[in-house]
Amino acid sequence: MNGAQASILLEELAIDYEMIEISFSKNEQKADWFLAINPNGRIPAMTDHDADDFHVFESGAMMIYLAEKYGKFIGNDAKERSEVIQWLMFQMGGIGPMQGQANHFNNYAPESIPYGKKRYTDETRRLYEVIEKRLEGRDYLVGAGRGEYSIADMANWSWMIIHRWSQIDMSNLPNVKAWLERIAERPAVQKGVMVPMPSSGVSVLEKNKLSDEEYEAERKKASAQTTKMFAFKKVSDEEQEGRKK
Repeated sequence: MNGAQASILLEELAIDYEMIEISFSKNEQKADWFLAINPNGRIPAMTDHDADDFHVFESGAMMIYLAEKYGKFIGNDAKERSEVIQWLMFQMGGIGPMQGQANHFNNYAPESIPYGKKRYTDETRRLYEVIEKRLEGRDYLVGAGRGEYSIADMANWSWMIIHRWSQIDMSNLPNVKAWLERIAERPAVQKGVMVPMPSSGVSVLEKNKLSDEEYEAERKKASAQTTKMFAFKKVSDEEQEGRKK
């Protein structure tokens, strides 16, 4: 959900922006024009036309750049700013990579690898427990009292809201559940998760309302389709290598 992090913040800032969709099936993320913005060929990336077409890539860097430029969602002083960035990096270096691997092994790997499933699912759950403890007596991750909504919340929420897809056990996480629901009620978040429009046309928030049986059926269907894509690519690559010989 890295793309959603950027779109949620843009909606929260209520600024005008143009969204350009990238077709992965056409490998557009590797096109020269996009690599000029992000040399790594990954989404999201942005160009600030009000700053001499300044390019920013990596979702965390984009969030810091925009929050600092507009003076919102990044704390009220140097200490709070540091705490916001700490919890933002917690997502970038922890929840994002670990849950991303849990997604892959649980849903998309062309073969079942129990060790990979357990390793990354368990580690993601452990990281959720860190957030659970942090939210004790708080509404948001950073700020005095019960906290103040920031890019740290947006970044972590964007991944943790797809916990069902990643098959993360949510038992005994009351603070996390309340926090997820609290942020999901924000109008800008509801708009942001729909930019770009999901291929299914249904937002993650609507999917989370499905029963366990309905959700599992959707997950298995999507997983099967993606696994076929992985298998097809593997065969195609092998065929191409054979032709070279």
